[in-house]
Amino acid sequence: MFKKILIAEDIDSIQTSVISQLDQLTHAEIHHAKYCDEAYLKVKKALLDEEPYDLLITDLSFKQDHRDTVLESGEDLIRSVKETQPELKVIAYSIEDRSYKIKALFEECGINGYVSKGREGSKELEKAVLALAGSTENYVAAPLSNIFQANNIIEIEEYDLKLIKYLSIGLTQDEIGAKFKKQGNVPSSNSSIEKRINKLKLYFKAKNTIHLISNAKDLGLI
Repeated sequence: MFKKILIAEDIDSIQTSVISQLDQLTHAEIHHAKYCDEAYLKVKKALLDEEPYDLLITDLSFKQDHRDTVLESGEDLIRSVKETQPELKVIAYSIEDRSYKIKALFEECGINGYVSKGREGSKELEKAVLALAGSTENYVAAPLSNIFQANNIIEIEEYDLKLIKYLSIGLTQDEIGAKFKKQGNVPSSNSSIEKRINKLKLYFKAKNTIHLISNAKDLGLI
């Protein structure tokens, strides 16, 4: 079982609840932080003191205030922590429900577990902690366990995600082309965008643009 746990969460009620839950579950030494920078400094200090944390539980979204920060999100914190202490196990505990984002957290940031905040969030968090304490396998809460089966989530590009998003908010191809050109995204011509949309329709087996947007939403892409 974990012996030293750090919780990065800026909402007091959630932080208190998680601390109480873990205290009963693990009897570990539990520390907490409201800012990502603060959490990262705690991880570094623990390493220097040769008393490292063995589990980090962090939210992904942190509300900005008057305080200047270097690490502004849980994702920034995870990347920094994994560079500093790769063996530290990390559970992301968030309201994020977009499949491609969650998948990227595992594959690009190296998290070890993901739990979605919600009605069953507390129970799933307990399962995640217990599972990671006794295994080297990653943990994904049951409702999200199919994200690694959706191969098309990682095969499309950021350009495609922007294109589908712009279509979903009602922009015309001319308006999308103007945005892409301003942002330096290519291709930005009307004909290129139309060809890309047609390819996406085939890719997602969509009958029309509305169907394409619907399928992308079902996959959590937008």
